[in-house]
Amino acid sequence: MSLIKIIEVLAILVGAFSGFAEARSKKMDVVGVFTVAFITAFGGGTLRDILLDKRPLFWVTHQEYAILIFVLSLIAVPAVRMARKIVSERVIVFADALGLGLFSIAGVSEALAAGMPIFIASMMGVITGIFGGILRDIVCNEIPMVLRDGRPYAICSFAGCWMYLLMQKTGVPPDFSLWSSALVICGLRLLTWAKGVRLE
Repeated sequence: MSLIKIIEVLAILVGAFSGFAEARSKKMDVVGVFTVAFITAFGGGTLRDILLDKRPLFWVTHQEYAILIFVLSLIAVPAVRMARKIVSERVIVFADALGLGLFSIAGVSEALAAGMPIFIASMMGVITGIFGGILRDIVCNEIPMVLRDGRPYAICSFAGCWMYLLMQKTGVPPDFSLWSSALVICGLRLLTWAKGVRLE
């Protein structure tokens, strides 16, 4: 498995966890849990593939991704109920920040591989990073967090995507570029959350 696929799988798992937690907080049944987890995990990548005119969609090509979310959904109801008793808000925020970093870098890498100009590639990274969460919040009848909490969520993704692009242009090894950029996005998101930085 290539490094970008490993990052993609990790991003899907983190995104699904976010969807599980949100669905259970809304007291959804197993169908609701699966639906919310599915759109959270695959929403950003699906929109990216549509905009890049890439067919079939990435989760259709790799049906094991969808199967994984389905299986996890079956055990998510009791597991998340238990996790919410022992997992702090900080852990949830960390998982969300990690998902943002992983999805964003997976998105910008796929866009570059498709031959997109660098600015478009950076926007594809941001879209991949945030759109799943937007869909999750809409389905759960919430104003999307990225549009309401005032913290620089998408900006962290944008900055990390440009860091990745610049490292690619300067010949930095691809493995280091991928992981370091994802960690920078995650770190920026956690830093702005911890310091209460807002755009208002």
